[in-house]
Amino acid sequence: MNTLLQISDMGMVFPTPKGAFVALEHVNLTIQQGEFVSLIGHSGCGKSTVLNVVAGLYQATSGGVILNGKEVQQPGPDRAVVFQNHSLLPWLTAYENVELAVKQVFSKTGEHSKTKTEMKEWIEHNLKLVHMDHAMHKRPNEISGGMKQRVGIARALSMQPDILLMDEPFGALDALTRAHMQDSLMEIQQELNNTVIMITHDVDEAVLLSDRIVMMTNGPAATIGSILDVPLARPRDRLALSRDAEYNHLRSDVLKFLYEKQRKVENLNAPVNKCDQGENANHAA
Repeated sequence: MNTLLQISDMGMVFPTPKGAFVALEHVNLTIQQGEFVSLIGHSGCGKSTVLNVVAGLYQATSGGVILNGKEVQQPGPDRAVVFQNHSLLPWLTAYENVELAVKQVFSKTGEHSKTKTEMKEWIEHNLKLVHMDHAMHKRPNEISGGMKQRVGIARALSMQPDILLMDEPFGALDALTRAHMQDSLMEIQQELNNTVIMITHDVDEAVLLSDRIVMMTNGPAATIGSILDVPLARPRDRLALSRDAEYNHLRSDVLKFLYEKQRKVENLNAPVNKCDQGENANHAA
């Protein structure tokens, strides 16, 4: 596999009324073409900040991101973002929401331009890819939450990005819809062999979908604590995996990392009770 993305010694400091807040430091990660990588960690560990720097929405305070040999300095169509909120324009149909992105990327003259007919076929193709071709002329208020997210994914894929960035895309969905969306995403990724970075709080989701799981330490000054390879064969069947020893071992490794990191933070922040100190001293005596 070819190296697509390289995060080099990334650091991020935010100014606050109380002084500088170090959100990230020394983040280093290399991602290969076609990889599915999940970022996981407790709230406030800087997962979204990493994603926003890769997207070009933030500029790193130190270090940076190289995509296809070029430094990332601003947003671009080579990176498409899918947020937890679908971000569809409510007055446009599903087709028209995808059309906006397609026109932005392909209406210009040049090697990658498309004619009106080609754009129409491309929009319909991407909606069909996420199983939304039957509702392409419905507006967001006429479809379910899961269907809205499917349209958001279709919009992102229609840009033909080099990398798909997903920030807890299924976090607001019910369990059954979430499972269907995960299965759809695996099908799409297998068909397109696209590169995905996804933020999730769901351990099962991370193990099911990923080739590697990047586990972040707690903030402030968060960084990558450990990277877990997920060598499970594809395609993956969630029911079969639930009984798979390796799957459960990987799941246990992620939970252990998250639990131990959280316990360390709780121990550091726990108030000292003088009565407890006295009791402990008496017991020790």
